[in-house]
Amino acid sequence: MEAEGLTNEQTDKVLQFQDLTGIEDMNVCRDVLIRHQWDLEVAFQEQMNIREGRPTMLTASTDVRAPAVINDRFLQQVFSANMPGGRTVSRVPSIGPMPRTFTGMLGYVINFVFQYFYSTLSGIVRAFINIGGGNEPRIITDPLADVMKFIREYYERYPEHPVFYQGTYAQALNDAKQELRFLLVYLHKDPTQNPDVESFCRDTLSSRSIIDYINTHTLLWGCDVSTPEGYRVMQSITVRTYPLMVMISLRANRMMVVGRFEGDCTPEELQRRLQAVIAVNEVWLSQARADRLERNFTQTLRRQQDEAYEQSLLADEEKERQRQRERDAARQVLEAEERARRDVELRKEEIARQKIELANLVPPEPPADAIDAIAVVFKLPSGTRLERRFQQTDSILDVYHFLFCHPASPDEFEITTNFPKRVLYSKAAIDAAECAVNDIVNKTLKEVGLKNREVLFVNDLEA
Repeated sequence: MEAEGLTNEQTDKVLQFQDLTGIEDMNVCRDVLIRHQWDLEVAFQEQMNIREGRPTMLTASTDVRAPAVINDRFLQQVFSANMPGGRTVSRVPSIGPMPRTFTGMLGYVINFVFQYFYSTLSGIVRAFINIGGGNEPRIITDPLADVMKFIREYYERYPEHPVFYQGTYAQALNDAKQELRFLLVYLHKDPTQNPDVESFCRDTLSSRSIIDYINTHTLLWGCDVSTPEGYRVMQSITVRTYPLMVMISLRANRMMVVGRFEGDCTPEELQRRLQAVIAVNEVWLSQARADRLERNFTQTLRRQQDEAYEQSLLADEEKERQRQRERDAARQVLEAEERARRDVELRKEEIARQKIELANLVPPEPPADAIDAIAVVFKLPSGTRLERRFQQTDSILDVYHFLFCHPASPDEFEITTNFPKRVLYSKAAIDAAECAVNDIVNKTLKEVGLKNREVLFVNDLEA
């Protein structure tokens, strides 16, 4: 690392960042720290936010509503400086170790009761002073700035310490609740006026074992009680002595103070106390994680079922549309067939009506000995032979009327000669002629070349 131009302090920060984040590539660790001006706390917090897919707390909105926190001392594990492993360098003396003689035991009990009542009475007095206006309420203007100011000043005084959460108290509570993690809250007071605070910060929180344990198992949030944000938090968790740390965790779906660490203690004792509180309350977080996992699984399963149902519904709708299209097509076929059948019936009715009307237009058959009579034999498509006499002055239309009105004649036909074949009458030719219709149908039999006896063929145009 020194070959890459890094100082020993920067190399130590790279190694610490690697231990905290688990990033194997030290070059990546170095680049991240350089990007954040070698601020280990900011770099670590930013990395955690990136992993969780969330924006950094420095850019997130500070207008966040904190979940309610239950602060009931009967539900908390309370540790003080007077307990084994605790220590104090302030003017309030410790009750010392447990004596072994009867006289010593009696003095120990009297001293313990005195300190208990003294602590209780002083707390009541402070509460009355607060109610009476001894402490003016402070307006919180920029809670994030208060937190960042504390972290900056704390780092300048105590370079070695756990990573502080880069956000407001409300944001820390929400993150701890969302991530199902323990939130360790540290309230700081001027160490120049509080020797216990100075000892706790310089000796206990600077211990490598404490730093590693807190960074691994909790979110650590801290603030100075002299700032509006720290003062507000102090009021909400009822501080009796400094230094003070409280452990907040989700318990029975409610954020609750589950551990209280009052006064100074050794690093080993603080770790033991933290482990004791976490061991007792981990079951609640485990249950919450299991419930959340089951809830997420249920939601995923329900979403998959809804998607499958939606797809099935779409498939059913598509099948129904296909069946409807088939029904419509079948109906259209039936309607077309019905229209065709009706057209055929109407046409037959029309032809029958025309035959009745045109039968009156057929000229009478002349006698066999008539001088200008022409005997015509008609051969029908069915093989039937019709024989009829016409006057030479009768027209081709008269012949057509005779054949059209005959029951054995087809509905659409043409009249032709045998050899050479000539079409004497054709409905298609009549329709195509338009203006020359009269010239065709009004020609007499004599004009078309028919003489005494002729054989004409009737061809079915619909066959």
